[in-house]
This record gives sequence, structure tokens and C-alpha cells, in this order.
Amino acid sequence: MRNRTTFWLPVWIVAFLFVASVRADGPADAVKGLEAWLAKPAAERGKISDQAFSSVPLTKEDAQKARKLLWDDHVKMIRAEREKEWKDLAITIGDHTLKLKEKTFGTKPEKGWNLFISMHGGGNAAPRVNDSQWENQIKLYQPKDSLYIAPRAPTNTWNLWHEAHIDDLFNRLIEDAIVLGEVDPNRVYIMGYSAGGDGVYQLAPRMADHLAAAAMMAGHPNDASPLGLRNIGFTLHVGGKDTAYNRNKVAEKWGIDLDALSAEDPGGYPHKLVIHPDRPHWMNREDVVAVDWMLGFTRNPLPDKVVWKQSTVTHDRFYWLAVPKADAKPGTVITVKRDGQKFNVERLEDLPRVTVMVSDAMVDMDQPITVSVKGKQLFSGVVRRTISSIAGTLDGRGDPYQVFDGSVTVTLAEEGK
Repeated sequence: MRNRTTFWLPVWIVAFLFVASVRADGPADAVKGLEAWLAKPAAERGKISDQAFSSVPLTKEDAQKARKLLWDDHVKMIRAEREKEWKDLAITIGDHTLKLKEKTFGTKPEKGWNLFISMHGGGNAAPRVNDSQWENQIKLYQPKDSLYIAPRAPTNTWNLWHEAHIDDLFNRLIEDAIVLGEVDPNRVYIMGYSAGGDGVYQLAPRMADHLAAAAMMAGHPNDASPLGLRNIGFTLHVGGKDTAYNRNKVAEKWGIDLDALSAEDPGGYPHKLVIHPDRPHWMNREDVVAVDWMLGFTRNPLPDKVVWKQSTVTHDRFYWLAVPKADAKPGTVITVKRDGQKFNVERLEDLPRVTVMVSDAMVDMDQPITVSVKGKQLFSGVVRRTISSIAGTLDGRGDPYQVFDGSVTVTLAEEGK
């Protein structure tokens, strides 16, 4: 009988061989890995970014498959976890609840309802005053073929529509509305009267990547900047005799500023200022013309140029740009223009790094892209499509038109000096 010899492999080699045998080796395997991961109950999945398949480079075709799988799972999650808050007309995040009133007008378009979010006036007043303003707001406008929602501000403070919690609540409202309200993500509009107009001045620039257009009625901007409005329609309506807080003069100044921005940046900053000469704070519904004006705009979710100025309430992404949360500081400014495969940072203020997110809808991801600052190249190469990027840009946003297949981060600090 022949003697048998037994070989013992070190434990680390055995572990390596096991992992290698189950890891996703190619794009098709990565999609299969995603399918297996999605088949598990959500509580048992673990973080998608920790899965081997999430970092495997994908082909265009397999990226499209992964997008569909992840979108279908997102829709399933929204229907399972958010249907009650949608039916109850109340969205709660942390300590704040956004109550809603809604009406529909006309017929749902093929791509989904237009969504109007209409903010009431009031502010630093007794709750009953703000409640009364809320009741009035749901009656003010009737946009055609639209889901019209009037939310009740969660607080009764003077700045009730531009406190930090509003951004997250509106993001969730829009995310819910896309799935549960059958809303077209590219036809979302905000508007507001008086204190609600204050909110429009503030929210439209910092949430412009969600919006097609916005209408400010009889409000005051406080410290808001119009820079972020580059890619949406923005209209202002104010009474010529609305002298409290200089609302009339401030609106006129914003009109002048938007004229200048539009002249300097052809194709950007579409806007319309209407001063109703004989009206005080209440414009006697003459401002209703703003509704049809807004409906003339459809969002471009992937514009060729992005102007991003951080407000006092900061965000970590805006259109196809992103920054680490630690770098999201009030007052930072970046302007990036895309020309085919080339991205050029034209303006930079106090921002050390930026992430450029890309998709096959924007560029040819099988070819190199370049990222430059004022003509100086910082990156040149092919950006990989990965499931991790697709899932990460879908998570928390729920916007099918702003999901990105890959990204590149460049350091800007020295280049911007």
C-alpha cells in the first residue's frame, strides 16, 4: 500500500482561498452578488460598501442592471416603511414633524404629477396664527396637472421655513412623493408667501438640485445668496407698497443681481421679477401668474455647469458635486463647468477638495475624463463604474436621475490659492 502524505496549509492561506472562491471576479459576478445580497432580509444584509461585489468595475450594461435592481429595492423599501407617514400626511425626523395638506388638480401626466410645495406665512407668532396661515395656503393656488402640498412648519419661529431641519424634511417629502405620490422627479417646484417667501429665498439656492423652479412671494432673503439658482427658474413677486423690512426694495435688488448673473453666464439664471405697484403685503392673488410661469420649467438634473455656494445650512452634495461633511462649511464657493469629458473648476473659494460624480448619462465612462482647476489638470483617467457608487448616490436621495456610476475626488486647496 502506498503511503499517504498529508499537507497542512496555514490558516491564513485557507481563508484567502475561500474568500477568493466566493468573491465577485467580474461585472456579471458582481451583479449576481448584488442579487444575492438583495434577496436577504434588509436586517441581515450588512453594509453594501463592505461587500466584495460592490467595488468590482462594471460594464455599462451591468451598471444599468445594478441600477434597476437597486432602484426596485428602494421602491420596495419606501412602500414598506413610508406608506403610513404618506397616508397620515405627517413626516417625522427626530424631534420635528412636517404635517401636510394636499390637493390634486387636473390629470396626471405620463411621466407623473408635477409637485408643488407651498409654504405658508406667519412665523414668530402663536401656533393658532400659523395654523390659520397654513389653512389659507392650501387654498391659494391651483397648478394644473399637479399634486399641490401645503406643509405646516414644524416650529413657530421667525425663520420657520429655513431652519436646518427643513432641508431633510423636504428631501424626504420629495423622496416619498416620487414613489408614493407618483411624482415626476424633474418637475418639483417650491413657492411661499410672506414667511414662506423667506423660505423660498433660502431653500431654492441650497436645494436647487431638487427643483425645476421656485416662486418667492412677499418675503425677505435675510442672508441668502442667489448663486445656487443658476440652473432653475426663479420668480419674485412683491407689492410695490410692501415696505416692511424693505421687502419691495430687496426684491428689486435681487432682480438686478439676477440680471447681472444672467448676463455674465449666458443660459444661466432664468428669472422674472414682478413688482405689483399698487399692492401692499397682500397682492390680492395677482401673484398666481407665477404658477404657470414655473410650469414652463423642467429640471435638468445633470447640467453642464454647477455653481455651488454653501449656505448657513450646509449640504454634502449638489447636482454632480460632493464634498466630505467636514468640508461642508458656510460660505464656500465652487463653480465647475463640464465640456464633454472635461471638467474645469472656474471658481474656488475656501474649499480644499471636491468629488466629481459621473454617470453614463453625462460622459463616456469607457474613456478618460479630466478634472482641472483654472486650466491646470489635477486628474486624468477612466472612472470605474461600481455598485458602491450607484447605491451610495441613491441612498438618502431617492432620485433616479441623480444616481452616479462612479466618482473621482481631487484636492483643490493649493490650486485655489
